[in-house]
Amino acid sequence: MNRMNGNISVCRTETRRGGFRGVVVLLVILAGLSFGAPKTHGFSLALDSIAEWGKFPRFCIDTYRWGAGFFNSYDSTYVQGSGKLFNAKTRVQTWTDSYHFRFENGYNMEMMSNVNTSLGFYLTYMAVSVGYDMNVSKYFNGGEGARKRFNLQFNCSLFAAEYYSQRNDVGTKIRRMGPKGASRKVDIPFKGINTSSWGVDVYYFFNHKHHSQAAALYYSKIQVRSAGSMFAGLALFSDDYHFDFSELTDENTQLPPTWDESNYQVKHMNYALRVGYAYNWVFHPGWVLGVWEAPAVGFCRGYINDPTEMKYTFALTNRLRASLVYNHKKRWFFGMVLNADTGLIYDKEHNLLVNNLSIEASAGFRFNLW
Repeated sequence: MNRMNGNISVCRTETRRGGFRGVVVLLVILAGLSFGAPKTHGFSLALDSIAEWGKFPRFCIDTYRWGAGFFNSYDSTYVQGSGKLFNAKTRVQTWTDSYHFRFENGYNMEMMSNVNTSLGFYLTYMAVSVGYDMNVSKYFNGGEGARKRFNLQFNCSLFAAEYYSQRNDVGTKIRRMGPKGASRKVDIPFKGINTSSWGVDVYYFFNHKHHSQAAALYYSKIQVRSAGSMFAGLALFSDDYHFDFSELTDENTQLPPTWDESNYQVKHMNYALRVGYAYNWVFHPGWVLGVWEAPAVGFCRGYINDPTEMKYTFALTNRLRASLVYNHKKRWFFGMVLNADTGLIYDKEHNLLVNNLSIEASAGFRFNLW
């Protein structure tokens, strides 16, 4: 598994499809090569053909079929598969991060980074996707380094899980600052930023027979009739932020005097319950508009500015997703997905609102080789 580096994202794998079919097939292929696949017939990765390789491959295929029925079954009047094992797609993704400080003295400061854009190509076989992303932001941002982002998802009808991480140590821009009600727009490059975050989410869909997240976000299923679902799960995420304001003059800033040498540091580990609702609206045959809203509330342990003062406080975040997907005869697909994550860090001296926004557009086709 490779993550996006500063300038070019290299080969990355994503477990995004329903169930664990791809993993089973990969294990079976290795087992078949070890035990010896039949040599009298043409090579095939069709499930029935793999099952004929021997007892262990047959056991794996039977296990997969049981798991697919238990974890990944839908009401076909609402959700359907494409009938294709492969898909190839191209994707353009743009994202940015922003930070909004509100100090106790009524002073505001808003930061927003330049957009980071990547162009990628992906080939997927069942549950396993391999792709290549190229960072194209350097051609638009005057050579500015790229911020790093990584995402891994697993999805079936019953539940979904995802891991994400993000880092910005190359800089941002101060866009607005000043007293409340009298702040002014500015454009000040700010290199004193070093932020990183990661998180794990696992959640269960209550109406999993009729609603498919995969149809709205990952193009592996097709929603043929409108349906929604409540979902609930656990969220574990870490925040590690460091802002060095020493490069800014006193004329430009009014920071709380208790901050040591104009440095702001926060490090939190958060534990939260995420509850939300998702709805897929099939407003025309082949077209799906999806909306996904999920706040998370819990507690966090960490410190602000002083590592020796570890405290417990509340954790509050929100995740909003929206998508528009078009499927043409279960072969061709096109989609746009919006992701917006918001987190609040509260202290008696300040509030910090952190936002991460991404928009992606994908186009591709599904096919079979056997």
